[in-house]
Amino acid sequence: MMRFAPAKVLKSILSGGIVVLLIVNIQLLYWSGSGPRNGRLRDTDGYNEAKSQMDILISTSTKRQVQFNKRPKSEVPMESNPLNHILDDLDHIDMTHLLNHLQGQILDTSDKEALQRTITLINRNQTILNAEKFHFQISKETVVIVVQVHNRLEYLLHLLNSLRNVPNVHRVLLVISHDYYSNEVNAIVHSINFCPVIQIFLPYTIQLYSNSFPGDDPNDCPRDIKKEEALKRKCNNAEYPDKYGHYRESKYCQIKHHWIWKAKYVFEDLRVTRNHSGLVLFLEEDHMVVDDLLVVMKQLQDMRIKRCPDCDILTLGNYDKNINYAASSARVETSLWVSSKHNMGMALTKNVWNKISSCAKDFCEFDDYNWDWTLQYVGMKCMPSPLKVLYVKSPRVYHIGECGTHAKHKICNPRDRVNQINTLLKNNEQFLFPDTLTFSLSPVPKIRLPKPNGGWGDKRDRDLCRDIIAGFKPNFTRQKIH
Repeated sequence: MMRFAPAKVLKSILSGGIVVLLIVNIQLLYWSGSGPRNGRLRDTDGYNEAKSQMDILISTSTKRQVQFNKRPKSEVPMESNPLNHILDDLDHIDMTHLLNHLQGQILDTSDKEALQRTITLINRNQTILNAEKFHFQISKETVVIVVQVHNRLEYLLHLLNSLRNVPNVHRVLLVISHDYYSNEVNAIVHSINFCPVIQIFLPYTIQLYSNSFPGDDPNDCPRDIKKEEALKRKCNNAEYPDKYGHYRESKYCQIKHHWIWKAKYVFEDLRVTRNHSGLVLFLEEDHMVVDDLLVVMKQLQDMRIKRCPDCDILTLGNYDKNINYAASSARVETSLWVSSKHNMGMALTKNVWNKISSCAKDFCEFDDYNWDWTLQYVGMKCMPSPLKVLYVKSPRVYHIGECGTHAKHKICNPRDRVNQINTLLKNNEQFLFPDTLTFSLSPVPKIRLPKPNGGWGDKRDRDLCRDIIAGFKPNFTRQKIH
């Protein structure tokens, strides 16, 4: 698992006067280390790994200095943002400076009970940062953006830097959904000053349950052990390999748990959004958005109402290799929702969530650790009709994660990908912020019922998934964490 320890980030924040944000309500918002799983603040290996990663971090700001003729003027003047300085100043790591300044403000994550209390308190209080500054009140027109975050700090910085360039982003409610408690990530989130922000934390994480389910119990079966041998060993999940004979890997299972938990929490449990009938846009920490995101999203929603009322999902991103803004910046098409094509930058409403949650049994029992492949299966197997999508041909959301869940043996340098995207957008700036969108009828593709990829055979994962959707407290949470 990659770890970042950019002390210079926090040094910049502290020297820039943002410390006030970082210490507000410190009783409620404790800080934790994002170091190794043993919970210590840092160790030598973690520092060396972080230092090697920092060698490839950003040396110059990637903020595009582009003014669009058609770009709408924001109602709120653009402030000097600490993210600019942070993106300029990640060249070195000063661990001593970090610890000297933050020693009294961080939570030692070796104390799992304290960490659990902190997460519980944050989820209970549901504090909206910057709410007073922007006089925030949610309405049907409010766009809620939910970002699933682990601990890849540099990717998150790029995403936030792209979001802050979006006109009228101050009207958005930004929900940061964490499955890892990190000092550095919390510092960055608290430095956001361009929109209202709220943090939520998955309560069932590997970080909290590092030696028991849903983490890795010492008596769990190794991934590749044969079932016969597992039964002889009497390891915990011997009876429940996946359809390919493999046993669970917690780091992959957690992603699916996190996705369904955050969707359920935002649509049903978060006080500010549980009655929201407008759009909720789902992003991930290794995404990057285009400046006209909100403009195109509003146009896409208007078109859905007029031209495709049976479309369930709006998709703002794609994986096309050859992107032609000149020919397709304003072009919109519809299709059956396919996970490999339409899972990036998905926007949906509570009505669609209700369809998904009503298929909890199928979602939780399908033997696939990928939430998106599972969602396609559910749409075809359980729902009255498959999920239908309205999508833009030229993306407003990009994927910059060179080293994501399925990547192996790749050099992780998101800067190159970000620069590539910025160059593409700079060369096509005249085609952004279209006046109208053009609806193109396209043939509905024939898609087969997805076959499971495995990784989700463990009864405990399926039970936890059902408990999450039903709103039940899982049995394992009644035990002392360790």
